[in-house]
Amino acid sequence: MVLYWVAFLAVVTLLYVLLDGFDLGVGILSAGAASDANRNAMMNAIAPVWDGNETWLVAIGVVLWGAFPVAYATLLSAFYLPLLFMLAGLILRGVAFEFRHRTRRWRWLWDASFAVGSLVAAFMQGVTVGALVEGVPIANGRYSGGEFGWLSTFSILCGIGLCVGYCLLGASWLVRKCDGEVRDLSHRFIPRLSIGLFVFLLAVFAFALLKDLRIMDRWVERPFLLVFPAVGAVAAIRLATGIQRRSDRVPFPMVSLIFAAAFATLAISFWPYMIPFSITIDAAAAPHSSLAFMFWGVGLFVFPLTLIHTAINYSVFRKIPPPPKTEMNKK
Repeated sequence: MVLYWVAFLAVVTLLYVLLDGFDLGVGILSAGAASDANRNAMMNAIAPVWDGNETWLVAIGVVLWGAFPVAYATLLSAFYLPLLFMLAGLILRGVAFEFRHRTRRWRWLWDASFAVGSLVAAFMQGVTVGALVEGVPIANGRYSGGEFGWLSTFSILCGIGLCVGYCLLGASWLVRKCDGEVRDLSHRFIPRLSIGLFVFLLAVFAFALLKDLRIMDRWVERPFLLVFPAVGAVAAIRLATGIQRRSDRVPFPMVSLIFAAAFATLAISFWPYMIPFSITIDAAAAPHSSLAFMFWGVGLFVFPLTLIHTAINYSVFRKIPPPPKTEMNKK
């Protein structure tokens, strides 16, 4: 049961990063749209799926709360402020997405709110990951770092890097779904964002070496971890060839593969800790009876049904028809 829920948590976390990552990236990129028509095209590209993508964030919280209550309590104690800012950003972008279609006079405000909410949510997620990699201060099984124990140069660097990565995912999604100016703009963004992400990865690696972070010891203890960076490197080469050919189909799966390789590297580097390097998975897990009870509901029915629903949703909306030419659109 413990291994099942660890695997469950890893899968839903990766799904959230990939799926909500690209629509957060589109939200950030929407700030650079040259016209309202371009911004509408960007919004239409994520409109059928963006709110469903956040389902996986709810799943992460539910699994942590039910299956790993010790980790849930510790993480909330450590990351109250980042999580509050992240949720505020997600709420702001959700409200802005709906309200921008209801007004003309204040549309600029809701457009800015959508971009800012996306940026804040993405940045706070990166900061949280960076703080976990650097190490959360734990004393006697409890968080002991204070209100800003998560804030450091490394965590801020990771926050910026994840924003760049999400923007790359978003641009890769837009070239699949849009045409005209939006597609051309996204094609121009992809090589720049790819270089930016590469520079970020080098900076993080150099910082980790200089600070002698404990996670770097895992590369010596577990040399098989090099497989995942190798997969990411192959995906990066394939992405580069796709960029040269201005391919619409290649960038998104290759960027997703790079994200998956980075996620797998982190996840296996953390093993067997739920909160590195303080609380193990076994110590964080709920009693077997609780895990088994959750399995028959969430694990056996809710999760597969949600996966099926998500697959059908993406299949139905794999192509986006042009918006109807109504009188309001003409005006």
